[in-house]
Amino acid sequence: MSPAWFEKLSDGLTRTRDSISGQLNVLLRKGPDLDQAFWDDLEDTLIAADMGALAAEAIIGRLRSTATREALPDAAAVIDRLTDEIEAEFASVPTDPLSESPVVVLMVGINGTGKTTTVGKLAKRASEQGRRVLIGSADTFRAAAIEQLHIWAQRAGVNIVERERGADPASVCFDTLREAKAMGADLILIDTAGRLHTSPDLMAELQKVRRVTERESPWPVKAVLVMDATTGQNGLTQAAEFHRALGLDGVILTKLDGTAKGGIAVAVSHTLGLPILRVGIGEGVDDLQEFNAHDFAHALISND
Repeated sequence: MSPAWFEKLSDGLTRTRDSISGQLNVLLRKGPDLDQAFWDDLEDTLIAADMGALAAEAIIGRLRSTATREALPDAAAVIDRLTDEIEAEFASVPTDPLSESPVVVLMVGINGTGKTTTVGKLAKRASEQGRRVLIGSADTFRAAAIEQLHIWAQRAGVNIVERERGADPASVCFDTLREAKAMGADLILIDTAGRLHTSPDLMAELQKVRRVTERESPWPVKAVLVMDATTGQNGLTQAAEFHRALGLDGVILTKLDGTAKGGIAVAVSHTLGLPILRVGIGEGVDDLQEFNAHDFAHALISND
């Protein structure tokens, strides 16, 4: 991660970090003792930052073991280890699905997460890196999505397969795979319609889209959830439903600069065992970058 991007990430996480730091300072002012009240308050601080009860419990459990094993002297010494324990919560992946080649990536999520914009940013970055990119515009319910993705395809200088509004999304995927084979694409990004995770019919349709894509693709097919960080624990519920329906391969977290709930990255990765693949801070193409657990944990806790 470049120093410039780390600075931007750190700035984007300011609201979350300030919230956590404020609570940690309160803890330190209460005194140095590692009593039950300290551990309870520290766990509450992590939960309040939207890291989730399960991840918070795991972090506190490891910290308590470390404090005993290494005879940590006081609260400050424990808090100094917090960054490392948060980093350890993030699921890792042997190979970044978005960097595999060739690969087909189904981008999924509810409306308003920035899914279509994320597809455009990924396409532009990959094209600049010399990859042969094809976009499939399978969000056929929202006319604005088709137009928006068309603009991104032009901006990125990549081909796009698009059909009229209301066309069958699975048929768009079929046509996209046919075009990908013909042009020798090595990164196929398919934008699916934003849908509520609470709608069985819409989720069933998304499962159909994946079945058709897997049937037609000679390459691996990955499903990546684009999630709005500002939704906090509601986003975790969404992610769980999409994971149950599709078997997700990773998560892209957007709008981290607009929330004090940046800890949701920890909750999603710990609870669902999913890697965070990219994080978005801002609107620019370069504001979507690869996730680095060490740097993210550091930016979440300390701006040093």
